[in-house]
Amino acid sequence: LAARGRPVGPGWGRPYAPPAERKRFYQNVSISQGEGGFEINLDHRKLKTPQAKLFTVPSEALAIAVATEWDSQKDTIKFYTMHLTTLCNTALDNPTQRNKAQLIRAAVKFLETDTVCYRVEEPAALAELQKKEWDPIVAWAEKRYNVAIGSSTSIMGPNIPASTRDTFVSHLASYNMWALQGIEYVITQLKSLILTMGLIDRHVTVEKAVLLSRLEEEYQIQRWGNVEWAHDYDLCELRARAAAGTLFVHLCSESSTVKHKLLQD
Repeated sequence: LAARGRPVGPGWGRPYAPPAERKRFYQNVSISQGEGGFEINLDHRKLKTPQAKLFTVPSEALAIAVATEWDSQKDTIKFYTMHLTTLCNTALDNPTQRNKAQLIRAAVKFLETDTVCYRVEEPAALAELQKKEWDPIVAWAEKRYNVAIGSSTSIMGPNIPASTRDTFVSHLASYNMWALQGIEYVITQLKSLILTMGLIDRHVTVEKAVLLSRLEEEYQIQRWGNVEWAHDYDLCELRARAAAGTLFVHLCSESSTVKHKLLQD
């Protein structure tokens, strides 16, 4: 993938987190409303970010979701399973010190190397599979955002019109900084802005988006076989990350429908 020119620079979509595991040091988890938003309480301690800032989130629903992550930990806290907590830490500490315009620019730049825009010519079976599975999601995005995207078999990728970039910049500008952190996170998991927007807009499910992002790998596995446990683990982990990132975006976009549903559940 790096050979195709995918952005791999420092800080790109890489939320940071504490050490992988730690012994659980609290009994009860609760949330409370403070001046800056909703806080997470571990027994009588306020949760802090890696930079020692007060862990405060903008919505009650997101606080409930984060508290659930902490409450579900057993004897050992497995930080690598706590995707929402990690995304909140990234949004609060902003370790790469990027502003909104920089986040949007980085997300839109990924369109140039979007997974679903890169096609093969050989083998013919894979080329046909890509056409069958990827053409509909590209067509949806073109209609949904009234843009031209296309696809290419060239290593240089498709020639994305400037007007298409401008449209996505304008659309992403409607999201707040927290939601943009989540969008960027999902993009880096799926290697696709198009699939990410399909997820955010509820056009495709997490399972479908992950399958489309791994289409070439799944094709090779069906043809040659795989190390089953490794494949299953990678698939489940990618689904978990994509689902967490999508939920994070929705909960940070102040969607009353999503908030109400989570509280009801």
